[in-house]
Amino acid sequence: MLVAIEGIDGAGKTTLARSLALKLRGVGLETVVSKEPTNGPWGMLLRQSAATGRFSPEEEVDVLLRDRRQHVEDLIVPMIGRGAVVILDRYFPSMVAYQGAAGLPVDALLEANAFAPRPDVLLLLDVPPAIGLQRIWERGSTPNHFETTENLSRCRDIFLALELPSKRVIDATANAETVLSAALALVMEVLRVRLGALGAVVLRRLAG
Repeated sequence: MLVAIEGIDGAGKTTLARSLALKLRGVGLETVVSKEPTNGPWGMLLRQSAATGRFSPEEEVDVLLRDRRQHVEDLIVPMIGRGAVVILDRYFPSMVAYQGAAGLPVDALLEANAFAPRPDVLLLLDVPPAIGLQRIWERGSTPNHFETTENLSRCRDIFLALELPSKRVIDATANAETVLSAALALVMEVLRVRLGALGAVVLRRLAG
């Protein structure tokens, strides 16, 4: 099962990914948390570019796709194949939103990511840019060149407009516990179908 957590910077993706994983592991489900960009060579290159802003949107797309292909082949597909729940802190919709906000065609970006497995649940944490930026400052970070009100507004609009069957929007202006409860309810819907009889036991534990 593949769960992707998306949203603009400061939406609470990393917090939710960790909390959700703890809940699922607590009921005996093998759960792996990963992120994009990854910590691999391509991902590290992207992080450097995020700090310096030296890559063009086209160059970023090329490196993002290389990073994602390696991620899919080395972790996502193998872990799903063994029955684990994979939780991703960002996935291909982030590339579509951020590079789309930079002026690249959204349809072409989606097509370039056709190789990436589609999430069973895509949790879109929605917050206004002002709140996202406030949270970035509150955690002691300095916003990078992506993290401006104007750019995050464009990214948010693209995230909300994306037509992906598994997308579910969560109001992430709420506190972390409320967001986790909403996310858990959406994940449980898929688990109920995926796990069958075993799912009933797991769901009772999650609800307890």
